[in-house]
Amino acid sequence: MKALVLEKAHELRLRELDIPLHVGSRDVKIRMHTVGVCGSDVHYYQHGGIGPYVVQEPMVLGHEASGTVVEVGAEVTHLKPGDRVCMEPGIPAADSRATLEGIYNLDPAVRFWATPPIHGCLTPFVVHPAAFTFRLPDNVSFGEGAIVEPLSIGLQAAKKAALKPGDVAVVVGAGTIGAMTALAALAGGAARVILADLVPEKLALFDGNPAVTTVDVRGTNLAEAVKSLTDGWGANVVFEASGSARAFEGIVDLLCPGGCLVLVGMPGGKVPMDIVAIQSKEVRIESVFRYANIFPRALALIASGQVDVKPFISRTFDFADGVRAFEEAAAARAGDVKIQIEFPQGAEA
Repeated sequence: MKALVLEKAHELRLRELDIPLHVGSRDVKIRMHTVGVCGSDVHYYQHGGIGPYVVQEPMVLGHEASGTVVEVGAEVTHLKPGDRVCMEPGIPAADSRATLEGIYNLDPAVRFWATPPIHGCLTPFVVHPAAFTFRLPDNVSFGEGAIVEPLSIGLQAAKKAALKPGDVAVVVGAGTIGAMTALAALAGGAARVILADLVPEKLALFDGNPAVTTVDVRGTNLAEAVKSLTDGWGANVVFEASGSARAFEGIVDLLCPGGCLVLVGMPGGKVPMDIVAIQSKEVRIESVFRYANIFPRALALIASGQVDVKPFISRTFDFADGVRAFEEAAAARAGDVKIQIEFPQGAEA
């Protein structure tokens, strides 16, 4: 079976790979339809690793996925062949303490697609636990289904922020995760989102949304903009979604007294924090690592029309052009938010 295989940094090939497809009693077999190219996929492609996760042997990339069920295990009752689905890519140990305490995303033993040494899903068929496979509502496309994964990170951030109706939120960074966090903050009750970035093409995707005020930080001081928009009080919540170390310079200045800072993006190294500034405002700090029990909520929000992710799907490539899709994603063109890869349909495993 063909797969998009990362051999090592900068070496990505579409080639045959023997991947087991045994369907257990609680599994489903899925014909892949759409897979999004994530920033972590690109990082593995460019650098061969992320922190302690290093590609030591060939690995299939991809973890933002949708497809069609073609076979179900004997104990699966909520899915059937022909169902259109999206898949949550992290599988925890069922009996781990983290799972039993309801924080399964923090299970140290979690097996996450395209995180070494676990293969991802950029291959025509996958087998996946039915418990982490979710049927798409009829009005949700495969492309939208494949963007549920990054949207779930935004929703996890909004959940951790404990947003209240009418809150003002700042989102730093308008890439895929920042854009999804802005949508999630509005869905979570924020009356206004102040979205900051230095790429005007990404900010422009929110031009038609009256609840989003964009700030191009190349020429505008974000702290002054937030102060002006909040009558000097500050934002109730700040989501740091850029992963840039520079974003932490003066980030507490954006918050109102008693506000909440949510860490979504992942900086490449340690960053300094002004502890006294945090203390003087009694800032609450929350952090996000993936998500837990969020996929059904993300699907419900898309299906209801309250969250529209379609404008953020920038370009789509055929599976046969998967290497070029990664080259384009790595080029980080200003107009691209989410690049996706689509599979030809009807092939047999």
